[in-house]
Amino acid sequence: MSGIWVVLEEREGRIGRISLEAVAAAQLLGAQTGQPVNAAVLGAQTGALAAEAAALPLARVVRIEHGLLGAYTADGFVLALQQLIAMESPTHLVFPHTYQVRDYAPALAARLGQVLIGDVTAIGEGPVFTRQLMQGRLAGAYRHAGGGPCFVSVQAGAFRADGLGAGSAEVSLFTPAIEATQIRTRPGERFRASAQTVDLGSAPMIVSVGRGIKDAANLPMAQELATALGAELAASRPICDAGWLPMERQVGSSGQTVSPKLYVAIGISGAIQHLVGIKGSQCIVAINKDPDAPIFEAADYGIVGDLFEVVPALTEAVKAGKG
Repeated sequence: MSGIWVVLEEREGRIGRISLEAVAAAQLLGAQTGQPVNAAVLGAQTGALAAEAAALPLARVVRIEHGLLGAYTADGFVLALQQLIAMESPTHLVFPHTYQVRDYAPALAARLGQVLIGDVTAIGEGPVFTRQLMQGRLAGAYRHAGGGPCFVSVQAGAFRADGLGAGSAEVSLFTPAIEATQIRTRPGERFRASAQTVDLGSAPMIVSVGRGIKDAANLPMAQELATALGAELAASRPICDAGWLPMERQVGSSGQTVSPKLYVAIGISGAIQHLVGIKGSQCIVAINKDPDAPIFEAADYGIVGDLFEVVPALTEAVKAGKG
């Protein structure tokens, strides 16, 4: 067995943020099991991506290169990774829980007679993998049984990548055997996000509003605080459902999962669906007039009071602090 392997995913020529979080999850798993952590990058030309990966705290990086991997197809990725697994015999494969991974990883696991433990939010001793069920109302604990590698994908924002540190991994090249006739699908145009799309998952600070804001006309008050902090403005689901803010700014189990350094919750009661989306935040500040609001159970700092008095005062204090 050659330890734990992370399959890294490229985003605009760089290793995607959630892939770095997958490395952090694999490092935790490696610390628990006493195994080295390695990584694989796939594509037609992977030199730059492999060099970036080699600077992470990894033992080895394998460049899986083939002309038929230049454009993503599930068939190509499954064939390539199946051959890597046969060559390396890993104990665990860790993936970022992306749309692409959800497309090919279950097929790869099934081909090897395994299952994919998807959307993992925590890894405990055992190892035991935790994932949310019923939109966060329940948490399930899973162990890998039987032989063969354990397949795991990790939820965005569940593992912090900012403390990964540096490394100097060994880089090697592997060319899988893939024939054009084995690729049963034709790649279409690559998905491109709208220019207006906000990646809240990468925001270092977020100011988020809920029902307590009462009316769309009161949003500029929250925006002023966000601007003063240099934060992104976000919202709970009711605000976006009402059309007061675009859906791309929704935080929660049915929106974006976030992990900012600071999350300010204004007038948000703290339904479980919202709490699931913010659990990776380093510091949560909650402002709500209801002292029994569930948001206070998750908050590091809580302000019980009228948000229409607290938020303007907080904005002025931030501005004054910046001079």
